[in-house]
Amino acid sequence: MLSGTTGESPTTSDAEKAALVTAVREAVGEGVPIVSGVGTFDTRHTVELARQAEQAGADGVLVVSPYYSRPPQDALEAHFREVADASGLPLVLYDIPGRTGTRIEPETLIRLAEHPRIVAVKDCSYDFLGTQKVLGRTDLAYYAGCDEHVLALYAVGAAGYVSTVANVVPAQLRAILDAFEAGDTPCPPASNNAPRRSSS
Repeated sequence: MLSGTTGESPTTSDAEKAALVTAVREAVGEGVPIVSGVGTFDTRHTVELARQAEQAGADGVLVVSPYYSRPPQDALEAHFREVADASGLPLVLYDIPGRTGTRIEPETLIRLAEHPRIVAVKDCSYDFLGTQKVLGRTDLAYYAGCDEHVLALYAVGAAGYVSTVANVVPAQLRAILDAFEAGDTPCPPASNNAPRRSSS
């Protein structure tokens, strides 16, 4: 993931974002998929960045909800559809209402999943029930965007995670999912102060 919302991406120019995709593509070759963050609060600018990322060699784009303006759901849906129609790249929608001020509601995600290039969600919604609703009714790949939710979302059908912390401690984050896959999921022992169930 390049030019995500954490780090220097808010302060890099459009040209620098494209140069970053090009440089990473040259460094890793064609076998490693590159997803580039292109989301802004301006649909036209986001479209331009998506096309630029495609030309620079990206394999997909991460598109956050337009922030600050807090668009209603129909405008949010139109925004994502216009970006999806603008290039041949698949989209990962970024649902982080705590930062943008706007939730991508489950029903909106279900409708957007009908678009052939809207394929995944980076989820920071803190809404497990809503996430499970979308997972049950679409083929969208879900990725936990909050490190504290990596295991919980994976356990209900998410594909994995997109993590800032994993850039520093990747093995530790991966170990969580490896343990789950291996069935290593013991519950911690109850504390002495925890209420105990009666056998009667």
